[in-house]
Amino acid sequence: MARYTGPKTRIARKFGEAIFGPDKNLERKNFPPGQHGMNKKRKKTSEYGVQLREKQKAKYTYGMLERQFRNTFEKASRSKGVTGEVLLQLLEARLDNVVYRLGVAPTRASARQLVSHRHITVNGSVVNIPSYQLKPGDIIGVREKSKSLETIVDSLTTRKYTKFSWLEWDDTQMAGKFMNTPERTDIPENIKEQLIVELYSK
Repeated sequence: MARYTGPKTRIARKFGEAIFGPDKNLERKNFPPGQHGMNKKRKKTSEYGVQLREKQKAKYTYGMLERQFRNTFEKASRSKGVTGEVLLQLLEARLDNVVYRLGVAPTRASARQLVSHRHITVNGSVVNIPSYQLKPGDIIGVREKSKSLETIVDSLTTRKYTKFSWLEWDDTQMAGKFMNTPERTDIPENIKEQLIVELYSK
């Protein structure tokens, strides 16, 4: 399965944000990577460069490669509503993202792995496609024989669950519900989606 497997701290330093989750190395080196680091005089980034940077940040944040991200954008552009907002809504409705948001996995990468390894169910059936698009009312659960999996138990006990208005979590059942498509104001990611729309519209 195609995914980014390179150095994550380097990418996070490039954007100056912990896009892959808490990172002690980023806290220690909160300047751009490279031989000259903080001393390098950077030219003013062009309009295209700013737009490209925003697209790359979104891709790395949600763990997607170019073709899949582009396909998601095209789907968003064909849908009703503001293209940029619809794009983020589609990204948030991905199964691997929701597993991460529910606190079942500590990162999106580990959520993707849990889905791929058939530990996650949707409406009672095992789904092993990380990009599976959830619909309002879908129940996302942990497969019965996977409920004692160390990764899942650790994540649910140590990671503080952040409550999102579009998700509901039942600790006793180890299952969550995708209540509705989130509004843009409810999505916490620091992404300027309009720049991505402008880039793809060129």
